[in-house]
Amino acid sequence: MNKVVRIGNGHRAPSQVSFDRHELSQILNVYGQMVSKGDWKDYAIDFLPDRCVFSIYRKASEHALYRIEKVPALRNRQGQFAVVAPGGLILKRGHDLLQVLRVFDRARFRSV
Repeated sequence: MNKVVRIGNGHRAPSQVSFDRHELSQILNVYGQMVSKGDWKDYAIDFLPDRCVFSIYRKASEHALYRIEKVPALRNRQGQFAVVAPGGLILKRGHDLLQVLRVFDRARFRSV
């Protein structure tokens, strides 16, 4: 059960951000395709007060290859969804998660 925090003029905001069912389905669809190719092996989901993060790993003992982030505070700016590379480089950002996930369709992510 999510705790609720009151903000400003009586509005209530959840105390943590999460992916909804549709968003998680889109992410897991891409994840499943890459697992079937043998490129990805593990994942983790973090729910934080200001963002939620789906981290993708090649091996469980390594650092995350990519992070798919949802930051609702950026909804009215450059978009709340982003794919982030290991060094913090933002590969794609946008308002539509499906468009952002298309960064994984490019040839550079295909196995050799």
